[in-house]
Amino acid sequence: MADRVWDTPEVTGWRRVTAHAVRHDLDEPDRRLPLDGTWRFQLLDNPSSPIGDDWASILVPGAWTMQDAGGSDLPHYTNVTMPWPGAPLLLPEHNPTGVHERDFDVPAAWAGRRVVLHVGAAESVLFARVNGVDVGLGKDSHLASEFDITAAVRPGEVNTIRLTVVKWSDASAIEDQDQWWHAGLTRSVFLYSTASTYLGDLRVVAAANGSLQVDVRVLTTGPVLPEGWRVTATLDGRPVPLDTAHEQEQIDVDRVSDWWAEPRFSTVVPDVVPWSDETPSLWTLTVVLHDCDGAESDRTTTRVGFRDVEISGRDLLVNGVRVMIRGVNRHDFDPRTGRTATASQMRADLVLMKRYGFNAVRTSHYPNDPVLLDLADELGLYVVDEANIEAHDHAHEIADDVRYLPAFVDRVARMVSRDRNHPSVIIWSLGNESDYGANHDAAAGWLRRADPTRPLQYEGAIKDNWTGGLAGSDIVCPMYPSLAQIVEHARSGSQNRPLIMCEYSHAMGNSNGTLAEHWAAIETTPGLQGGFIWEFWDHGILQRLSDGRPAGPASASFWRDGAVESGYRWAYGGDFGDTPNDGTFCADGLVFPDRTPKPAMDEHRELASPIRLSDAGDGQVRIVNRGSFRSLGWLRAVWELDGQRVPMTLPDLGPGQEAVVPIPSGVGGPGVEQWLTLCVAVGRDQPWAPVGTEIASPQIQLRPALPAPARTGGTPAEVDDDGLLVHPAFAVAPRLSLWRAPTDNDRIGGQAERWRRLGLPDPERRVIAIRRESDRTVVDAVYETSMGPVSHRQTTHLFGNIVFVSEEVTLPDGLDDVPRVGTVLQLTAGFDEMSWFGHGPRDTYPDRHVGGPVGEYRVRIDDAFTPYLRPQESGGRHGVRRLRMTGPDTPSVELTMDQPRQTSVTRFTAADLDQATHHDELTPRPESVVHLDAAHRGLGTASCGPDTLPEYLVNAGTYRWEWTLS
Repeated sequence: MADRVWDTPEVTGWRRVTAHAVRHDLDEPDRRLPLDGTWRFQLLDNPSSPIGDDWASILVPGAWTMQDAGGSDLPHYTNVTMPWPGAPLLLPEHNPTGVHERDFDVPAAWAGRRVVLHVGAAESVLFARVNGVDVGLGKDSHLASEFDITAAVRPGEVNTIRLTVVKWSDASAIEDQDQWWHAGLTRSVFLYSTASTYLGDLRVVAAANGSLQVDVRVLTTGPVLPEGWRVTATLDGRPVPLDTAHEQEQIDVDRVSDWWAEPRFSTVVPDVVPWSDETPSLWTLTVVLHDCDGAESDRTTTRVGFRDVEISGRDLLVNGVRVMIRGVNRHDFDPRTGRTATASQMRADLVLMKRYGFNAVRTSHYPNDPVLLDLADELGLYVVDEANIEAHDHAHEIADDVRYLPAFVDRVARMVSRDRNHPSVIIWSLGNESDYGANHDAAAGWLRRADPTRPLQYEGAIKDNWTGGLAGSDIVCPMYPSLAQIVEHARSGSQNRPLIMCEYSHAMGNSNGTLAEHWAAIETTPGLQGGFIWEFWDHGILQRLSDGRPAGPASASFWRDGAVESGYRWAYGGDFGDTPNDGTFCADGLVFPDRTPKPAMDEHRELASPIRLSDAGDGQVRIVNRGSFRSLGWLRAVWELDGQRVPMTLPDLGPGQEAVVPIPSGVGGPGVEQWLTLCVAVGRDQPWAPVGTEIASPQIQLRPALPAPARTGGTPAEVDDDGLLVHPAFAVAPRLSLWRAPTDNDRIGGQAERWRRLGLPDPERRVIAIRRESDRTVVDAVYETSMGPVSHRQTTHLFGNIVFVSEEVTLPDGLDDVPRVGTVLQLTAGFDEMSWFGHGPRDTYPDRHVGGPVGEYRVRIDDAFTPYLRPQESGGRHGVRRLRMTGPDTPSVELTMDQPRQTSVTRFTAADLDQATHHDELTPRPESVVHLDAAHRGLGTASCGPDTLPEYLVNAGTYRWEWTLS
């Protein structure tokens, strides 16, 4: 370590085994020795600190920042800024260095064999030592480092391994992703053994027409390859013949060296089902190396999917078909371990994605655990495989810095060498947010030569109005463009390649507004082909409130009834004393840290429905198969009408085909609002869902509601001296509300601060006049804002026990883009359930309600609120016609709106939510806080990306609404 290779970017590794696609981590137990478990551990102040005699214990794999053994070195969250100031190679003097050590026994049977140490991932620089011998070093926190330790181990004896990990290094500057900084051994560690002559690498190219080419590299540790050794290959047990023409060519051009050989196998498999997201058909390829006596010396297996990927003009084609990319970005993440995830956890991630209509994953912003690609192959997800390169804080300098040239090429090359045989990988990515320079072009050049079968992309290369940068990107992959931008580009006549957004619709808190508008444009505009939502996970870390530390990998169940167990909370940037930090910006996922889907997932599920429903007139419905490769035979469905389910048989439609079918019988009489829903479920077991799993519920309105008849007469309602309505059900009387607890988008996008300056949270109210007429009470008031007074007229009258309320509000010119205009009131304690007719069952908002079918719903009021990691506006239901609150000892209260309105019922006021930074700071009120909105601003995604569309803004003007209470 005296040479300080941890701050020398030209050094990417030392004595590291060349990256390869041959998998040894799944081979027979007698050839593999797991080293996961409890290790001895010391945390040093920096790489030069001496190792002492006091050892703690640590779990491997696992980041020390998530374990008590890590001491004061806790998780640190930044988005762009590096955790220390200055140039990237001016590393901090305090540079935590973890020494991991354990003893292990090497089987005596491994004597004379090659022994390899596999370290799945180490953040950020790894030094490996066995029995006191330095065996290698590696950089790249998200790819494995392997070292040939044959000369250092003693088979049949106790051996000692020491893995030292340095946290901060030159590599940190190109691993500056938007995520928590951790440190340690975050993927599995094991040994594997081969003979001295072994299968070194494997390359498979399998096309949709059934053609198969398998290139095998045989290596030896000796001076020359032994004579008489041979390789055989089988596909699902059937022999794949050796390509003798290739063998003769090798001899003719002298391409077979003394110490490696490359036999090629090729065949054409008849009647293959091409691999795709809808038909993930896989074959098992087995390659065996035989010694000169014919005995098996080495073997490897891989699963093969026959498929084509190509770009034709402005279209990305899979198996000759233009496919829509309904993608999501994903990190390796777990709220208790940080980066370490098990195979079952990764399967749960992808299963959830499939059930909610996603068909693609971008491995942001590094190669994910290799198990994820196995699962994507099996379950059917397209993958954009991204190199571990992000120089965000120093992007401009590093993109052309020759010192980092080896790292750029090394990281791309090792990713491709590891993952090239996966059919799920359809696009390579050169990394993320690292400007664009010569280092990218060098990596792209290596990649294009090494794997011409796939396109590559890099957002930084799409300069010059998205038409340039062809050397670095085959795809226009912009980040958070506006809807107008992508449509304009597609219609400009200058588009020269597919447009697939690498990031769009930032899922931070209560977010993902206008997804429906995005997909309406994508599906109707040639040249637009989808994109990847940012992102899958909320990166909240489970934190113990007792001591402020991460709960750690040993924590038991921590999520109960929709809330973190008492004594814990979800932590975000700054909660571990980490400075600088970017606060809640890490809580930007479609699922909570425990993988519970947020309501925005419902929106995506409906927009990705495999069946589209529309009214065809004359008592008929049009059904469209939106799939790309298969008929509707894998689905089953039932009609749902007025709460009743009616059997139906789906028509036999091929991809893109449509049919008109009659609506079911049982339609109600005139004037009754009626919605027809098609409940779509899996009809044949899928690898990601059993029969009966519901995956969509497209809906059409058959009959609109008639407007409520005008009421005249009655008696004046009672108001107090301040003109506020008096009723025994009110704990707090109705008032005008112009404010909502800021969403993350409101807060980070800047709207919340502007609304505060306008005085919207609690504007002063002045009563102008109170008039009691023969049949009604009229109250005129104004609410003072910095843009002038907001006039408010409330007219109330009674019919028996029913209160009728009419409201009119005028926002002055200049008071544009406010969060809401509506009524807020609090009902007395005792109500514990709410039911409504409108969109549901979960949160819906004006620009995000396609995922909430219209119907009758019931929920506990305590469960009506969605606990986004930072408290904010939540619990809204769009298009509500009537709302009822009930309790065991309280008369029910029903609120009816004059037309579908945005409403919410929670236990929190907007001020309660605004003042809290975490949910452990909130105390639910016994009262029910009710909002009835004439208008409510859309959600948008302005924390990162475009805000909501103009039609979802609440601007100056006059608003009128009516409601009744009974």
